[in-house]
Amino acid sequence: MTVNCTGLLIVIAFLTSFIRSPVQYREEGQRDEEEILKLLEVSDDKVKVKALKSAMGMMLDGEHLPKLLMTVIRFCINTDNHELKKLLMLFWEIAPKYDADHKLLPEMILVCNALRNDLNHSNEFIRGSMLRCLCKLHEPEIIEPLTPSIKSCLEHRHSYVRKNAALALYHVHKHFGHALVPDGAEIMERFVSAETELGSRRNAFLMLVNEAEEMAIDFLRTNAEDFDRFGDGFALLVLELTRKVCRREPSFKAQFVRFLFQLLGSSSAAVSYETAWTLVSLSSAPTAIRAAASTYTALLCSQSDNNVKLIVLERLAEIKQRHPRVLAEILMDILRALSSPNVDICKRTLEIAMDLVSPRNIEEVIQVLKREVIRTRTAELEQNFEYRALLIDSMHTCAMKYPEVASSVVPVVMEFLGSEGAGEVVVFVRSIVQQYPSLRVEILEKLLNAFHEIRTAPVLATALWVLGEYLEGDLVESGFDMITSCVGGSFLASSEVPIPQVGTERTTESLGVTRSVILPDGTYATHPMSEDTSTPVHTTAVLRRLICEGDMFLGTVTAGTLTKLACKTMRSFGPCASVSKQRQVTALKLCCDLSELAQNKVACSALEATNGKAKCLLEENQVRDGSAVADCVERLVFFTNVLLDPSFTEFHAYFLQDSKNSFEDTFMSSASSNAQMSHNTSTTVQSLVSAAHQPDDLILWRQLRQGESNTVDFELCDVGDLTRATGMSEATDDYGVRLSHVHQLAGFADPIYAEASVTVHDYDIVLEITVVNRTTSTLTNLTVELATMGDLKLVERPQSLTVGPLDQHTIRANIKVSSTETGHIFGTIVYEKSSTAEKSYINLNSVHLDIMDYIRPASCSDEQFRQMWAEFEWENKVAIATVIPSLGEFLDHIVQSTNMCCLTPRSALEGASCFLAANLYAKSIFGEDALVNVSVEKKDDADGKLSGYVRIRSKTQGIALSLGDRITAVQRGQRIQG
Repeated sequence: MTVNCTGLLIVIAFLTSFIRSPVQYREEGQRDEEEILKLLEVSDDKVKVKALKSAMGMMLDGEHLPKLLMTVIRFCINTDNHELKKLLMLFWEIAPKYDADHKLLPEMILVCNALRNDLNHSNEFIRGSMLRCLCKLHEPEIIEPLTPSIKSCLEHRHSYVRKNAALALYHVHKHFGHALVPDGAEIMERFVSAETELGSRRNAFLMLVNEAEEMAIDFLRTNAEDFDRFGDGFALLVLELTRKVCRREPSFKAQFVRFLFQLLGSSSAAVSYETAWTLVSLSSAPTAIRAAASTYTALLCSQSDNNVKLIVLERLAEIKQRHPRVLAEILMDILRALSSPNVDICKRTLEIAMDLVSPRNIEEVIQVLKREVIRTRTAELEQNFEYRALLIDSMHTCAMKYPEVASSVVPVVMEFLGSEGAGEVVVFVRSIVQQYPSLRVEILEKLLNAFHEIRTAPVLATALWVLGEYLEGDLVESGFDMITSCVGGSFLASSEVPIPQVGTERTTESLGVTRSVILPDGTYATHPMSEDTSTPVHTTAVLRRLICEGDMFLGTVTAGTLTKLACKTMRSFGPCASVSKQRQVTALKLCCDLSELAQNKVACSALEATNGKAKCLLEENQVRDGSAVADCVERLVFFTNVLLDPSFTEFHAYFLQDSKNSFEDTFMSSASSNAQMSHNTSTTVQSLVSAAHQPDDLILWRQLRQGESNTVDFELCDVGDLTRATGMSEATDDYGVRLSHVHQLAGFADPIYAEASVTVHDYDIVLEITVVNRTTSTLTNLTVELATMGDLKLVERPQSLTVGPLDQHTIRANIKVSSTETGHIFGTIVYEKSSTAEKSYINLNSVHLDIMDYIRPASCSDEQFRQMWAEFEWENKVAIATVIPSLGEFLDHIVQSTNMCCLTPRSALEGASCFLAANLYAKSIFGEDALVNVSVEKKDDADGKLSGYVRIRSKTQGIALSLGDRITAVQRGQRIQG
């Protein structure tokens, strides 16, 4: 019985939903025409608003509502409700105004009367809104009777009405010219001269700029001294007029340059920025470039928005490529941007500044860098350690170019050996010691004094290598004593060394104390820990503590350094001297202790593997640690033979010199590769500058001109300036390149043939779609509906149009790009035949956007590459499958196909080998880093084919997947070609 009652209640509720009024029920869906007409007749304005919104939505969807126009005129046109007034203005834009014979509907006479009433309304808001609405109406039969009312609004007391009246008159004159307002230019000239309100003057001048340039130029000449009080909008129009006129008529540039120099001092940041950009685009004269660069640097220091600073820095980088000497004059002003707490701004500033350093300003630049390095110790900056590393690297670059500043830089830098970022410091010290032998003694003495402050194993290892290679004379004794004091006594008797306890049953699991840890895959796990969680206080030397904790590599480096110093002692004092014997015994004792320590470490790893918990992980670690320990033990045996075996005496010279020679070769190779990269960059810039030169170009003889060199106009009148003003130097896009980016969208047998020309800019894509009507009928409401896949966004939908028989049209569409990812653009052509009015559809082929349009080759240091490789979480592993027989040829093919830069020196890739490993690096236009490691091997058992993997890492998933697809496609194409 309960079930039957429940079912009855459900049926009653279902029937009740149909008992509601039809209007109330249909409000949840789409209304029909009759219902909308009834709602528009209601006296309630809110109901009319909802009904009119529904009607407009149906009209935009293509529904035909023939009775709607008259109903709106009868019941809605005389309302005083502002919301309904706004909707009516939108309705007049989309409402059909012509019949099938393209004659104006009779109802439009009533509409014109209503529009005139709004233009003469006492409310300023209604007047101004109607004037804005008239800007979007393009029917001359409607606009013509309203023209006198538009002109009368120019004399209204309220500025809001005058501003919109000027804009409306501009659009009327733009679309209908002299047919409706033949005296429009004269009216606007008188208006702009008498108007004092900023917005109204700006709109009036906008009409003069686009419809009467001569009047606009005459107004500028007359009011040149009053630009400061005309507002920012007016100043931006002056810049637009300048660019348009000077590119068309270069002879006018001398007249406009006075306006540009005046606008450079504007209080508005937008006006100053646009003026500087205009000046650089129109002239390459030193005076113009100097003024524009000074304006950029003023904006760089005065603006607080980081995005603005980054944009200004990009502009300065563009100027640096073509005019480095001019920009070097204001280098110290550019370096003031280092006061920003944002690391990206400081990094970009240092990149620009390092290319502008010269013997004139090197001392001042070094002083600024030293001051900033010292500031990182006390100030709480964003990413302090990263900023310090950038400063040290910049000082390193300056010291490598100019030896005279190296002695003043090293003491400041070496103060940070004991802090974070010491890796860059010790690398810098190593390079200076190698490049400048005259500074070695001073630098090595300071390194010995600061050795106790070093806290990390990699820095200690590098410092020990430097001491072992470059200590000579009296410094050998100081270095040997200092290292032995840091190492201390025997490791075997120390309580810091872990000793395996084979017979004990007490393990970390029996303590019952655990802690949660995060595994590499992001999951949580429980890890056993000791009951005593207090952090021990280390009173021993850092070097000894790290070795006792099991760092066998650092111990081996220490033994190698003492062995080299002992060999140098034997070379200086003879092998039988007491001091030689003493140091020999000390080095041997350390080698023996480290060998015993290595055996204990292997035994501890084996004991942990027998516990059973995480056995696979422990076994993997044991294999890895075992191979590393075996390598260390092998080196320790070699050191022992060097010290004890008399037959190794002849190898002492090679043992002391080969490592230094290898580093010297690597150092010279890196320096030559950097120089080659700089040379290639300068060559590319010079080729861009001279790309517009033609055999029949006129020769400019500046020496034969009249002596007017003291004027700015003469300095700006140059052939290079005229070339840039006409846009010739920017025309680097070849016709063949554009043809390669043409995609066929429709077939030849389709009624409409379509193809798209894709132009990829930095942050947007421009599609020029050519539509050809191959039929003998007129096609109406033809629309190209586009959709995107990936990080692409369609800015605006293409407008519908009418295409005549055998006619063609070009449709432009803009697509925004937000990240480096392979994207697809697909769509449909929708059209109607004028005879049948039936909709037809044509599916278009998709357009594939290549990731190579966004990838640019870049370079970084090995330390930065390793750091990014460890930080980036997205990895794509591509197996190598190609028919290319040579390792070097395969690497060159990958580098060329992916548009990347090979960071591995070519000298390291030379020689006969069956294995090759190289690092590639590139950067997208959005600042995304792409890291690639190529590991390839040529196996004899595989018929000489190459095998291996290409590993790609990035911070985002899109670039890793897209670059992997590119490499896979390149390999597949190469294999098919072969």
